[in-house]
Amino acid sequence: MDLIRIILSVILPPLGVFLQVGIGKHFWINILLTILGYIPGIVHAVWIIARTGPARA
Repeated sequence: MDLIRIILSVILPPLGVFLQVGIGKHFWINILLTILGYIPGIVHAVWIIARTGPARA
């Protein structure tokens, strides 16, 4: 499932973060980074997905 999130993060970084952690501070930070530059948004999204492990329900 993480592979799908990473692929979605390359296409739309906030979507990958949302699927991993929901709407929270990391989601809003990722939206800001994506607006400021697409590559920083991707890096942040992949980092969040790799760091947090499985999604919490």
